[in-house]
Amino acid sequence: MKKKIISVILITILLMAFITGCSSKKEGVFVIGIGQFAQHGSLDNCREGFVAGLAEAGYIEGENLKVYYENAQADANTASQISKNFIAKKVDLIGAIATPMAQSAFGATKNTEIPVIYTAVTDPIKAELAKEDGSPNGNITGTSDKLPVEKQLEMIRQILPDAKKIGIMYSTSEVNSLSAIEEYKAVAPQYGFEIVESGISTTADISLAADNLLEKVDCINNLTDNTVVSALPTILDKASKKNIPVFGSEVEQVKIGCLASMGLDYFDLGKQTGKMAAQVLSGEKEAGEINFEIIEEFAFYGNTAVADNLGITLPEELVSNGKEMFDTITE
Repeated sequence: MKKKIISVILITILLMAFITGCSSKKEGVFVIGIGQFAQHGSLDNCREGFVAGLAEAGYIEGENLKVYYENAQADANTASQISKNFIAKKVDLIGAIATPMAQSAFGATKNTEIPVIYTAVTDPIKAELAKEDGSPNGNITGTSDKLPVEKQLEMIRQILPDAKKIGIMYSTSEVNSLSAIEEYKAVAPQYGFEIVESGISTTADISLAADNLLEKVDCINNLTDNTVVSALPTILDKASKKNIPVFGSEVEQVKIGCLASMGLDYFDLGKQTGKMAAQVLSGEKEAGEINFEIIEEFAFYGNTAVADNLGITLPEELVSNGKEMFDTITE
C-alpha cells in the first residue's frame, strides 16, 4: 500500500513539474536568433520592424524575449555558420532576413523542431521555401518583398519618356534576383524597354560591371539584390558622373541617391513578419500551418536633389501622390 502511495506521489510530482515547465516556458523568456544576410538600409529596417512586430504582440526584448543578432555580410558560408550557431544555442525560433539567409536557416533546421520565419524573400516558391499554392515546404513561413515590376516600369516611362534601354545588375547566386530578372524581361517590351542585364558573382565584380553596363543603357534599375545593394554607393557614384539616372526598389535606396522608386516600406514588411513570428511563439499556430504573405502597399518615393543634379523634372502626378520625397542625398 505504501509503495502505491509513494508511486502516486512521485507521478504527481513529475506531472506537476512537467506542467510547471511548460507553463514557465510559455510565460517566461523566449530566445530567438535573427540572421541578416547583408548590411544595408532595407534589411536593417526589416530587422527593426520584425522586433517591433514582436513587441506589439507582447514579446519585448529585455523582458520576455532574448534576441541573438548576426549578420552574414553577404557571405553564404557565414550565413550557414550563423544558422548552425543559432541551433547550438537552442533558440526557440529563427528570424531569417533575405533569401540566402532563409535558405540557409531552412536547410540547417530540417532535423530540428526550430521554426524559421523569413522576410525580404522575393520568391519563396523558387527559393523552395514554399509550395506553388503558397503553403510552407516545412516548418517555415514568412513574407515576400516581391517587386511591383509593372508599376516600376510605368514610373520609369513617365520620368524618362525617351529611354529605350534599362540596365539591371544582379547576383547570379541569388534566386530572388533571377526571378525578378525574368519578370522584368517579360514585361519590359510592353513599355517600350529593352532590359540589358549584367550578372556578377561577388561585390568585387561590381565596379567593372557597372562601367560596362553604363556604356550601354539610358538608366539603371536596381533590384533588392543583397550583393548589389551592399555596393550601391559605388554604382551611384559611377552613374552620377555619366549623368545616368538610377532607379531604386525601395525607400532607403532613394535616400542615398537613387532618383525614384515605386517600392515598399521594409519596416512595415518586417513588422508584418514579426507578428507572424509571435503567432508561432505563442503556440497559436505552427510555422508550417501559415502561408507566406506578400505586402500589398507600394508607393512612390522620389529624390529632388538627385533630379536636380540630373536635370530631370519629376512628373507632378507622381510627386503629388508620392508617399515621401527627399531633398537631400544621405551619405
